[in-house]
Amino acid sequence: MTELQIGQPVLAVGQPMSRVDGPLKVTGRATYAAEYDVPGLVYGVIVNSTVSRGTITAIRSEAALSAPGVLRVLSDWSKVKLPYPTNQVNFFGQPVAVVVATTLEQAEHAASLVEVSYAPAPALTDFADRGAPTQPSRQSPDYSRGDPDRALRAAHTVVDQTFTIKRENHNPMELPSTIARWVGDQLTLWDKTQWVQGTARSVATGLGVPVANVRVISPFVGGAFGSAGMTWQHQILTAFVAREVGRPVKLVLNRRQMYVGIGYRPSSWQRLAMGSSAVGKITAVVHEARTETSRFQLYEDGITALPRFLYDSPAMRSLYRLVLLDVHQPTQMRGPGAVTGAFALESAMDELAHQLGIDPVQLRLRNEPAVDQVGNLPFSTRGLTECYQQGAQSFGWSQRGPVPRARTEGGLLVGMGMAAAAYHTTRLAADASARINDDGTAVVASATTDMGPGTYTSMTQVAADALGLPTSRITFQLGDSTLPKAPAQAGSWTMASVGSAVFTACNSLRDSMVRTAVVDPASPLHGATSEQVSVRDGSLYLTNSPERLTRGGPRWP
Repeated sequence: MTELQIGQPVLAVGQPMSRVDGPLKVTGRATYAAEYDVPGLVYGVIVNSTVSRGTITAIRSEAALSAPGVLRVLSDWSKVKLPYPTNQVNFFGQPVAVVVATTLEQAEHAASLVEVSYAPAPALTDFADRGAPTQPSRQSPDYSRGDPDRALRAAHTVVDQTFTIKRENHNPMELPSTIARWVGDQLTLWDKTQWVQGTARSVATGLGVPVANVRVISPFVGGAFGSAGMTWQHQILTAFVAREVGRPVKLVLNRRQMYVGIGYRPSSWQRLAMGSSAVGKITAVVHEARTETSRFQLYEDGITALPRFLYDSPAMRSLYRLVLLDVHQPTQMRGPGAVTGAFALESAMDELAHQLGIDPVQLRLRNEPAVDQVGNLPFSTRGLTECYQQGAQSFGWSQRGPVPRARTEGGLLVGMGMAAAAYHTTRLAADASARINDDGTAVVASATTDMGPGTYTSMTQVAADALGLPTSRITFQLGDSTLPKAPAQAGSWTMASVGSAVFTACNSLRDSMVRTAVVDPASPLHGATSEQVSVRDGSLYLTNSPERLTRGGPRWP
């Protein structure tokens, strides 16, 4: 924080505010990926494989080509770089052809006429199949401290349980959608994505073109939370098909195709063993985990991080194995890995509390670590104890019955439980631009997205306070890969990353305006130092003498 920021009023950040994009959304004027009106648009529909593994022996498209409105049936992906061998079927639902027609209905009908023959190969698709190959995690390698097996044998009380979670599929309101248009060697994609610049790079790589030739536009995202964090096959293929047919192409996965066209939270198996003393001090934790992944591209869910550090335990071991299957690739889904690992850990803690006869909150408080035992380093911040205490007080934890079926209200059984969780915080590189117009409004921009957390609004608030302008005079632009660099909207890092870039850019712009005012002989602030000046409602004034200010209505000096 510079000296210039010390006296700057904070009026917007932290205050209730209607969403900037709210009126557009509730009136239907927000334009999503599939809704752009592009002249000359034609429609693509994917033909999906009906086997999980094998080789395509023939694709018969004559009937489809003779159907009304059909322009092309494309099935040769040799000019496209996809993450798997395209001459083989690697998972059920893999795109094997794309039908292009002048209307969506014509393309859908023609796609149903395409006949595909396969030489099937034995496929492994069952996560519970113990014959499936496994691979150690690279991102979360095996970890150990102390002697957990010995500590378990010596423990007063031991909980040793297994937990399984079935695959969870993304199902947002907005379907995965892409429109691709080529003008010469320049490609524009209107796309559903959490990372416009990442999609631009992935599509450029997939097509073998310079990333500078690809522009991705995504101002509104109708729900994603991981499903649009990666670039999927349909996005690359839409761009490829548009180049091949020489027309803009729209391709939208239907609800059924979405289940095989984008990723999912992988199925998981966990063993969580925990030992403790008679008074509830944890002496050992053993955590073993497996999640499913595709053979062609590995996905790791970070499942073992939480049990390593959340509670004090002198002995701990964790290992994580990936189960390689003939399935589509999993992906991030709302707290990837962390929620899965927390489910096993917190369930085991509750079971341990029950066996020991100790209140679940008290058990957790007794095992609050002094340091992060993984690296033997102090926590920069850790307010979990206060969180337990405030949470318990806020919903009457002291009135909780310690045994099941102890509390009824109006003839209904009422249960009360608690659990803890933790998630890493990350800040990534990001840029932003800020401009003051001659009418006193400002435009601030960064190539982030807004899949629902209110990025338009929060960035407007940050910019307004930094610039000293009302939020009504700020326009924040996002969702365009040509804007200043930003990371994917994921991992809860957008405000820390893009918000910091917006804050810095707007502070720099305000500082420039202030420096201009204090050296301008015609300015009422002439002769002051920039550190003595603050900005509010578009006026510059001396912080300690607010009557000495620039005037001129909404205009800056």
